[in-house]
Amino acid sequence: MSKIKIIPFGGVRENGKNMYAVEVDDQIFILDTGLKYPENELMGIDVVIPDWEYLRDRKDKIVGVFLTHGHADSIGALPYFLMDFNVPVFGSEMTIALAKLAVKKHKEVKKFNDFHVVDAGTAIDFNDVTVSFFQTTHTIPETLGIVLETAEGNIVYTGDFKFDQTATKGYQTDLARLAEIGSQGVLALLSDSAGAGITGASSREKDIGEYIKETFKYQDGRIIVASVASNIMRVQQIIDAAVAVDRKIVLSGSDIEQIINTAMELGKLKMPQDILISLKEADKLDPKQVVILETGKMGEPIKSLQQIANGDNPKIKLSDQDLVFVTTTPSYAQETEVQKTKDIIYRTGAEVKFISDDLNPSGHANQNDQQLMLNFMKPQYFIPIQGEYRLLDRHAELAEEVGIAPDRIFLTNKGDVLTYDQGELHVGEHLDVGNTMIDGTGIGDIGNIVLRDRRILSEDGIFVVVATIDRKKKKIVARPQITSRGFVFVKTNHQLMKQSADLVEKVVQDNLDQKEFDWGHLKQDVREKLNRFLFDQTKRHPVILPVIMEINQHAKKKTKNKGEAKKDSGSHKKEAHHGHGRGRGRKRQAEKSKQSN
Repeated sequence: MSKIKIIPFGGVRENGKNMYAVEVDDQIFILDTGLKYPENELMGIDVVIPDWEYLRDRKDKIVGVFLTHGHADSIGALPYFLMDFNVPVFGSEMTIALAKLAVKKHKEVKKFNDFHVVDAGTAIDFNDVTVSFFQTTHTIPETLGIVLETAEGNIVYTGDFKFDQTATKGYQTDLARLAEIGSQGVLALLSDSAGAGITGASSREKDIGEYIKETFKYQDGRIIVASVASNIMRVQQIIDAAVAVDRKIVLSGSDIEQIINTAMELGKLKMPQDILISLKEADKLDPKQVVILETGKMGEPIKSLQQIANGDNPKIKLSDQDLVFVTTTPSYAQETEVQKTKDIIYRTGAEVKFISDDLNPSGHANQNDQQLMLNFMKPQYFIPIQGEYRLLDRHAELAEEVGIAPDRIFLTNKGDVLTYDQGELHVGEHLDVGNTMIDGTGIGDIGNIVLRDRRILSEDGIFVVVATIDRKKKKIVARPQITSRGFVFVKTNHQLMKQSADLVEKVVQDNLDQKEFDWGHLKQDVREKLNRFLFDQTKRHPVILPVIMEINQHAKKKTKNKGEAKKDSGSHKKEAHHGHGRGRGRKRQAEKSKQSN
């Protein structure tokens, strides 16, 4: 009897960052390696990827990474994963093409080429486990679900899916294959929960295409269309609408050209040769002939739209004749940014239209679709994935409605280890799995303390105090100098600055007068007393950075030649002692590379 473990490293109780490991005896199968865009409180963080520390000591057991589709929530963390694990990667032709683009952007792994193209008819034998696939409908072609066929039954991972009877070739779900998988016996089903809050029917892609055409048809000015770069279906609908109303398209975004070229080379995207123009060419045309397709950094258009609306994009300026047409459904984590962006756009005089205001363009299964998948699979155990807790919980309720017992449904958290042993699936140990944050070129070097300091800096600012001492003579050489940024307006708070300098001077002198002088105690004492004083005066807690300079004067006598005057020459040595912190007696420690959950 095989021993099976199912471990979510992301994608549960959150939006995006899908990554799941299935361990069958001595083999580990990685299902997706996605990222997520940061919530508002993660200041300065570009993206968040899973924490796979648990796998480092088990890298020899990993047989490969199996990708469901080419969106960032499925493949975004792949380049970082391959930096740590040199294992083969499997996916459909379109998925692998996009994965290669993502990997080539990182010099550490740009030469990696262990990619394998699979399709719905592929079956790969890994000793006691066979991996096969099935076609599903999503907003990108050749999206696949994954089946691990074990001696104990099938373990099925749906990936992103929905049911759409009008879906075109390359996007269609193979219903017969779903029925076949269910008839073989499904031990556990890991199913997409992102649409569990959708009570009505999802809009058919055919209807969405017509809606976009109608919007283009009745707009007289420029249209700036915001879309996710890798949403190939939506990009095709935008192209079709532009062709229908005789408009030209300008591509704006760091990823969009590469993705479109790749999709066209693979025959997944069709467009007339003369439809794409540059911004310079667009300026010479009548505005009603122009569409600007804005996808933004990493394919996420909302922040890029905000830059345009703020006037920070030197190439695109909004006018009161423009329509900003958002054809993507932003994640819940970006809701604040979306509303803020909408307000800024309105201030420019441009019109704003969200496709989600009139239609439900989700690429994820609604409640009926989710129950249909459950009825196809008839799993012994059900594990809702891909969504915040409320969505997982609602998906669990939908499963109960179709006859799955509550004790066979698992609402997991990152790091929960579901273990199948002695004929039963149960929650075993729990791993310490957090988040790894990417900030610029830094991978995992931002932790809780750094984020806390960024938050404090954004809220209460920084307070820097510099003092110079002569430790030998036990005196302060120069009166403390104070610099403040983001705390108070110095010109109108001279008294506060003077009182702060007086306090620091007294604290430093008290420490110099002590029999045993200690640098650590001095800096801690300055931070503690200054923090208490500033809070009493302002009710704020800035980050306090004491800088203590030391000057040592040593008299040295040098014997001169006869007839020359003897002079004392003083040698001066300065040492800077730095400390920073906020609050009572805090000492900085080395940052951990991961943020614990």
